Formats: sequence, structure tokens, C-alpha cells
Amino acid sequence: MPVSREPQDRDPLSAALRPPIDETEEEKAQRLAEEEAAKRVSLAIDEAIRLEDKQRKKRKPVRLLLLGQSESGASVVHTPQFQRLYTPNAFREERILWRAVIQLNIVRSIHTILEALNDVRRRDVYPSSTYTSDPDSDSESENHVSLPYHLEELRRRLYPLHHVESLLIAKLVPPNEHEATTLGVGGSNSVNGNVPHYGGAHGMPSHAFHHQEIFVRPGASWKLRSQGRPQSAGTTGQETVDESQTVLHRCCQDMVSLWNDPVVRQILRRRKIRLEESPGFYLNDLPRVTSLSYFPSDDDVLKARLKTVGVSEYSFHMEAGPETGTEWRIIDVGGSRSQVRSSTWVPFFDDAIIFLAPISAFDQTLVEDRSVNRLEDSVLLWKEVCSNKLLAKVDLVLFLNKCDILASKLKSGIRLAKYVRSFGDRPNEPEVVEKYFRSKFSAIHREHSPIPRKFYGFCTSVTDTTTTGGIIASVKDMVVREHLRASKLL
Repeated sequence: MPVSREPQDRDPLSAALRPPIDETEEEKAQRLAEEEAAKRVSLAIDEAIRLEDKQRKKRKPVRLLLLGQSESGASVVHTPQFQRLYTPNAFREERILWRAVIQLNIVRSIHTILEALNDVRRRDVYPSSTYTSDPDSDSESENHVSLPYHLEELRRRLYPLHHVESLLIAKLVPPNEHEATTLGVGGSNSVNGNVPHYGGAHGMPSHAFHHQEIFVRPGASWKLRSQGRPQSAGTTGQETVDESQTVLHRCCQDMVSLWNDPVVRQILRRRKIRLEESPGFYLNDLPRVTSLSYFPSDDDVLKARLKTVGVSEYSFHMEAGPETGTEWRIIDVGGSRSQVRSSTWVPFFDDAIIFLAPISAFDQTLVEDRSVNRLEDSVLLWKEVCSNKLLAKVDLVLFLNKCDILASKLKSGIRLAKYVRSFGDRPNEPEVVEKYFRSKFSAIHREHSPIPRKFYGFCTSVTDTTTTGGIIASVKDMVVREHLRASKLL
């Protein structure tokens, strides 16, 4: 009896794909061509999926964290500098929005001078007097004297700046946020960290905002407000389109006379008020920045002073170069000690950190705590960041910032060794001092990092667009390279 044979291939799919038994040579050639075309389409789809996945990884946002104490220069490094270099179109479009900030900076500088004139002594008006042998004496025997008539007249003519200040604050700060955005005593343009406020004098009432530092909330809301009229500020709602600039233009010559007056310079020098070393200083450019047709330049925007309260995140896409389209997110945790030292942001950050240490502040103290030297505070914060185990694999980039101000101080005769004893008897020259600080910060980085990592250190002046632009370009290339390596694209 014959044995029945089971079919060797019982797979219905294979049976369906099996060539016909009676297939001719022409039909076979056509079938193979169609199969080859289908295979090419399939491979093309696979390649498209692979490239899309690679682009998705490449498009992953690059995050750059900025750390540094108040007035370290972090606010200049983030939006303005990066926008100017890598999103120039957006930067050019937003320059006009900074005019209100620059106007407020000018008014604040003038008010700092006027407040210093509230406490005039004989030695200020008569510097050659032999009345006292100690130029820094605050002895009660040194009588207060009346303000010279020409300065009293300048004070009177500059009083309209009070109104301008109210207009500008109403533009930048929402009325319902006034309490939260006028925190503490303002700016460290003096060695002690702030300018004394003596109240009104000579019939001039003290102004509500002179001694307060104005903050804005993170984001672009202040830019939107600066385009229009203030929502509510008493009578300031009557502001015309160019009222602030018009008043500044009318007061220009008086402001120039005040700033260049020898008695004023003597008073500022004795009070150790160094306006020219602070961000937001435009008093040497008053005719230009107060003209009715004034439009902020790149350098003007980079010098502007505007403090934020809270963590700020700025996002933008590269407009040029091989990283065109790559999204960058720059995060600034703010300049206050509580914000900078808060570790809540640490677990969520793994790209790169730019740490700014203003080495020119070796003879200054913190606004928040006048018993703490600013340089010492930067060193302690740098040590904390380097030793943090959660940041062990994060690249740290150090900016020893404000080297131009450092050089100016050293050339004026201020000796670093008086404030930093370990500097010893080394030459009091900018190059020597910069090398000394770089070696100190490098040693901390080497000794306190949980695992060995490369040290990136630069001496910078972030308002020097040419030099700092090259440094930021190098930092950007380093960050992108590490970012691509982490995404397994290198």
C-alpha cells in the first residue's frame, strides 16, 4: 500500500509567494524586477527612520546653566551675548526694548550721585584744607557744610528725573508685583556693597525707589510691558510715547555737568562709590544715549543692568553654523545667595555649567551680607559646585570675569595683597593677578572634583564683545561636542 506524503511546505504565506509553476522567463524577469524595486523602497524607509532618529537625538535641547553671585555678569552672558552671536536677527529686533532699561540705569546713576551729595563735609568741598590730617576720618569735629550753589542748582534742575524713574518702573514692573520686585538695598557700586540713603534734603523729598533694587520676573513679560504705556502708576499713566527720552534729553547737559564736577568726583571717591565699575553705567556717553533719536547699540544692551528674581530659562534656536536649528536652553538661577546655593536644580542638570567669578570684587562685600567678601563667597561657591557628587560628570567652565575692571583697580594703586594675603609680594600687575586666581580656582577644581575631569578656565570681560565672543564660541563647541557624544552621535 503506497505511503501518502505530506506537503513539505505547509506555510500558507510561503505558498502564496511561491512562483507559479508555469511561470515563463518573461514573467520571472518582471517578478524579480518588482521584488528588487520593493526591496529598495523598504531599505529607503529604514534609512529614513534611522536618519529621523538621529535628527531627533540631535534636536534634543542643549542646556547650559549659569551660576554666579549677584553682579557676576551672568545676566550679560545668557540672553544678550548668546543672542548677539547665534540668533542675531532676534537680537537686533529686541534691542529697542532695552531702551527703557538703559534709561532707568542712567536715572539710577544720577540719583546715586545726588544721594551722596546729601552728606557733604568740609574735606569734600575743600580737599586741600589742612583741617584734618586723616583723609578718611569721620570725626564729629569735621563740620558738615552746605552744598555749593552750582550743585544745589543742578539738583533742582534734575528733579524731573524722579518722574522719569516712576514712569520706567511702572513700565518694567507690574503694579501688583511691586512688593516682590523691590527687594533690599540697591547695587554694589560701592566697596561696601551699597550706596547709603540719607533721605531728603534741602526741601527735596526722598524718593520711594532710590534706595531699592528693582527686580523683574523671569521671561519676556517685561519686554512686552516696555513696548506700551504703564498700566498704573498714579499720574504716570499720562506718559507720552517718548516722554522719558525727552526729559533725559532736556537734562543731558545738567547730568554731564554733575558727573564731571570735581567736587562731585571728590565726594564719590571719598565715599568709595565707583559707578564706572558697575553694570548699567552710561554717564560717559550721555549726549549719545539721551539723544531723541537714540537706538541702543549692541554694547549698550550688553552693559545694561536688569536683575531678575527666581530661576530664568531662555530658549532659542541656532540661526547659523553646523548646529542650525539646534535648540539651546540657558538657565540662570539668579544672583541671590539662596537661589545660587539651593540644590533643588542639581538632579535635573547634566549638560554643562558656566560659573562666573567676578575677580575684580576682591575689595567688595555682598549686598546680602556686608560681612562677607565677594571674592571669598565666589571661592566657597566654586568649591561647593566642584565637590557635588551629582555634578561629577558635568563639564564646569569657569569665567574669571570683569578682568577689565580688575586691571583698572590695580593700575589705580589698589593692592591685592591687602585683601588677599596669600598673594604675598608678587607684582601687583593684571597678568600676574589673573594667573594667580586661575591657578587657585584650578587647584580647587582638581582637589574637590569627585572624579578627574578637564578644567576649562577663561579670564573674561563679558562686555568685551570680541574677546568674549571667541570664548563663548569655544565653550559652545565644547558643549555641543559633549552633547553629541552623550547622544552617541560621535
